[in-house]
Amino acid sequence: MTCIIKQIFRLFLMLILFSVTPFTNCCYAENMNDSMVLKSGISLVDQVPHELIGTWHVSAKLEQANSSVFKNSSLDIWNLSRDKNVIKLENPFSGAKADVNIDYVSGNNIKFTKIGNYDTKRLTDVVELRLNGDKFYGTNKLKLESLSNVDGSVIKTETAIYNLRGEKISGMSVLEK
Repeated sequence: MTCIIKQIFRLFLMLILFSVTPFTNCCYAENMNDSMVLKSGISLVDQVPHELIGTWHVSAKLEQANSSVFKNSSLDIWNLSRDKNVIKLENPFSGAKADVNIDYVSGNNIKFTKIGNYDTKRLTDVVELRLNGDKFYGTNKLKLESLSNVDGSVIKTETAIYNLRGEKISGMSVLEK
């Protein structure tokens, strides 16, 4: 009787060992379908239309503000460049430079954020653009926070919304890929 139990036990172990092989094959990439692909690994920078990269003449008109600290209008130059997975924005007029965080891309609609820290101030720009050839239109929502010298907490917050218009003055043509 014990001999039969040993044989059944061995047979059971062999079945377990040989049945593992088909289950391990399901983990190879060749057996995966699109629904199994991890979407979080896709860089939004890769989805930004190449037409955005270049030098832009940008005009901004104040639409709304809760403080008189903001100008009614401004003219700027934006140099937008890409270095691997980072988009950089430089303004040669002000000397400001910042890495841009891409929040959203859908076709020619782009939303990005940039944060600048200046002594006891923190300026957050949330820019939403719609590219149309060598032009763009959109908004810039600004938040200017005054920070405490003691603990860095926010003492005061001022906000504004600007309407933006941009015209490309140099850089990649919309016909180039």
